[in-house]
Amino acid sequence: MDNDSDAIAGRIRIVLVGTQHPGNIGAAARAMKTMGLGRLVLVAPERFPHADAQAMAAGADDVVAGADRCDTLAEAIGDCRLVLGCTARSRRIALEELAPREAALRLKAAAATEQVALVFGRERTGLDNEELQLCHAAVHIQANPAYSSLNLAAAVQVLCYEVRLALLSEAPAPVAHAHRETQASHAQLEGFFSQLAETLEAIDFHKGRAPDSAMRKLRRIFMRSGLDAREVRLLRGVLADAQRMARLASQKPESG
Repeated sequence: MDNDSDAIAGRIRIVLVGTQHPGNIGAAARAMKTMGLGRLVLVAPERFPHADAQAMAAGADDVVAGADRCDTLAEAIGDCRLVLGCTARSRRIALEELAPREAALRLKAAAATEQVALVFGRERTGLDNEELQLCHAAVHIQANPAYSSLNLAAAVQVLCYEVRLALLSEAPAPVAHAHRETQASHAQLEGFFSQLAETLEAIDFHKGRAPDSAMRKLRRIFMRSGLDAREVRLLRGVLADAQRMARLASQKPESG
């Protein structure tokens, strides 16, 4: 790969969440290195460091040794502008679904200027609902429906291969317009969502109904819109004023 592709690859991180078998960490690192990726992030692995991880790395020891560790997925992707979660097709969370090739092209485009993440869940249960809600879209590998069980490292290999094809392709990644402000980071969006939830409670938007459903739908709307940092600041300003008015209204003495 050329220098530009190397720089883009350096902004693509592979995130493994709650990995149960340390050998899968090493095998995933091997899959990454064969495809020119080296940024590995481990979220709450059950057993790591571990000799099995080193053994299964088979020469990708540097990727294992350089892996970052985080306690939560939110921490692992806080500075990312695009987060894709690899998962079996599910109707639990209404996410846009991408095929691996489309996902790789989208990662390449975003990583031309920003940090991005490709997230994989636990071997047995994958990503949970809360973790999926942190993703902009889902990636689904269309395996044999009669036997769709795919090893974690194998799934990493499939996606990393598609990323490499995208990086090697001659089509350049789209360049962000100079006038557009940097897209909001995951941490900035989560701060906005937290304030939005607080505001909806303050104005009694839910009217006693469970807030989860409405918040899931609102998250999807704003995640799809690709808010930039300036737009998030504007929206948070609107929410702050709404919260202030709600506080003033609650302090007014009841008439009569």
